[in-house]
Amino acid sequence: MSDERTLSRLVVVGASHRTSSETTRDRLFISEEDLPGFLISLRKAGFTDVVALSTCARTEVFGLAPDKKVARAGAIGALATLGGFDVDEIVPQTYYHETEEALRHLFRVSASLDSPIVGEPEVTGQFRDAVRIAGEGNFLGRQLDTIVQAASRTAKRVRSETAIGQRPVSMAACAVQVARDVQGDLSRVRALLVTGGEMGELIADQMQVAGLSQLTVVARSRARAEMSARRYDCHFSVLDDLAEILAEADIVITSLGAGQHLFDRENVSEALVARRRRPMLFVDAAIPPDVDPVVNDLEDAFAYSLDDLERIALEGRFQRDEAATEAEAIIETELREYVRAVAERGAVPAVSALRQHFEHIRQDILSDMGGDDPALDEATRRLANRLLHYPSETLRKMAAEDPAAGRDAEEMVNRLFGLSGEESEKKE
Repeated sequence: MSDERTLSRLVVVGASHRTSSETTRDRLFISEEDLPGFLISLRKAGFTDVVALSTCARTEVFGLAPDKKVARAGAIGALATLGGFDVDEIVPQTYYHETEEALRHLFRVSASLDSPIVGEPEVTGQFRDAVRIAGEGNFLGRQLDTIVQAASRTAKRVRSETAIGQRPVSMAACAVQVARDVQGDLSRVRALLVTGGEMGELIADQMQVAGLSQLTVVARSRARAEMSARRYDCHFSVLDDLAEILAEADIVITSLGAGQHLFDRENVSEALVARRRRPMLFVDAAIPPDVDPVVNDLEDAFAYSLDDLERIALEGRFQRDEAATEAEAIIETELREYVRAVAERGAVPAVSALRQHFEHIRQDILSDMGGDDPALDEATRRLANRLLHYPSETLRKMAAEDPAAGRDAEEMVNRLFGLSGEESEKKE
């Protein structure tokens, strides 16, 4: 199958922080153990090759399908079944892309330009893991793997050529410094991570590097909490138990973005009383915030938002936006290059068929003339190559610059020279 036809079959369906509520995304979350079974359901729903990416910020499906409408409906049905939704309930919270726009979306996701915190590095590993699981289950064919590799190369360019990845890392480093200022030696304190977003997990990563050893992960569902706890090699709990364990935490890192304050004057005051006024630090990496701003008015409570950390890091909006603009430009450059290369390769079967046609004619003429004159063989070969050079290059160039015009030119060549196109079909 040609790369051009591969791109025409590309489909993306998903629900992310841009389109769905946190509650919906939590119900759609798929653990690593459950991914193979979900991929099987997607193949039955119309995908020939498929990958499922499930993070705190999104659950999305991307793959190749002979009928994009059938695949879209099948993917939405699979998501509805996964989360226990009616199809009509889940549709408004999903997005859909196909062909070139789907490719652009994958480039942006892998480069962390579509994340709640632009530039966060976690999605790179999550994207890689999702592809690995699909490959291990034989859901990732050569055609889809080509697209995945292009997305990975683009993400690498974005990280190496822009400062987009520096902002989250510097913010996490600032969170570590604040934690040390408030609590001192991190190896002697207890922390809670209320997980739900990549930035919170990045901060927890940095704190563990800095010496934090007593961590408990809290999530809405036991499956998500248990998965995160394996990553950190720590204890876990569920959100319903938060009131019982809050007073034990010296540091609370939260990134749930539940749409309502998880930590307010009342429950934090109660925790401080139970702690006999030992200080508590809240690092709020959630969008929208999980910590009520009035918590900062309480004695012995210290709350820092993402904006606070960004100000500490001395990173202004101009620097962030400039890096994002540079990254988007790289995305568009890589996208145009990929589409150009695909179109150019699409012209190869026609070029090959034309050259084979000329070679058959040349061999017939040589046969009629005896076929044993090396000088004549060389002369006719050079003549054919010279005659075909410009038409061949023109076909490739037209296909690269304007795929539709390139296809029209190929069709005209086939008609002019009586080519059947069978060789092209065989190559596909």
